[in-house]
Amino acid sequence: MRIVFAGTPDFAARSLAALVAAAPGEGWTVPLVLSQPDRPAGRGLRLAPSPVKTLALAHGLPVATPVSLRKGAEADDARRQLVAADADVLIVAAYGLILPQEVLDIPRGLQIKDASRLTAINVHASLLPRWRGAAPVARAIEAGDSQTGITLIQMDAGLDTGPMLLAETIHIAADDTTERLTKRLAEAGARLLVRALQSVATLIAQPQPQTGVTYAHKIAKDEAALDWSRPAVELERKVRAFDPFPVAQAQLGTTALRIWRATAVASLRQAMPGTVIDAGPDGIDVTCAAGALRLLEVQRPGSRRMSVREFLAGHPIAANSRMSAHADD
Repeated sequence: MRIVFAGTPDFAARSLAALVAAAPGEGWTVPLVLSQPDRPAGRGLRLAPSPVKTLALAHGLPVATPVSLRKGAEADDARRQLVAADADVLIVAAYGLILPQEVLDIPRGLQIKDASRLTAINVHASLLPRWRGAAPVARAIEAGDSQTGITLIQMDAGLDTGPMLLAETIHIAADDTTERLTKRLAEAGARLLVRALQSVATLIAQPQPQTGVTYAHKIAKDEAALDWSRPAVELERKVRAFDPFPVAQAQLGTTALRIWRATAVASLRQAMPGTVIDAGPDGIDVTCAAGALRLLEVQRPGSRRMSVREFLAGHPIAANSRMSAHADD
């Protein structure tokens, strides 16, 4: 089996690593890897390759990084590389570029049990049709879902709309962050992908249900500001959902704070939302529409993440101080 792989972040790199590990025993080859172009990273903002590109190069796999597969000279060149790869199937995992139908139709396809031609498989981090789109892990945590999972789908030109091939359910723990949950989902996705390719002749493509469709829109930086007029349980979920990006934020006077860890607690004192009602080594309690959010780990600009105990040692907070979402609130 000849497999072209398309992916970009660590989540996708885990699936590629599993394919590479299984390839010798299964007789698979990976003649081409697609990933997004190098991006500025680190304090120096130097161009850095994606995790998928890094892994592919480490294994001597050919890599293409077009800015688009829809139009333009780079897209045309990438399509020529896809044709030359002579692939049986295209595997896509968090690639981040739109794949038009004509690209999905390039591989010759694998025969599955229902006799359809499987040309492209997507490894998606949710239990479809819930959370189609760019940020399924963060949106599941933010919404308070108790479970999520991995769905392998037969790709079409829609946004995660293709027929389902296999799925695995993953429990969302009460302390799961997007980073932590994504790692577990990446492992599950890699296992499921290898299993699917090992038993491709038994796969059946089943249409997604028409009910229960939700969309996981890309996380925007301006969502990071905590709105204290919301219930504490909602804000606690946001803190976990926005770790590691864009990281929940609040303003304490003129000091901007990133909130890395927090928990919702009962509030025994009535105060305007955003009021600091307690600040001690166990946490900084801020009133919300319902309950209070206890901040446990914070970060000032230009500083490192630190416990509230460490923060208060150098930055004591006066009683009844106000937290806001932005400096001009």
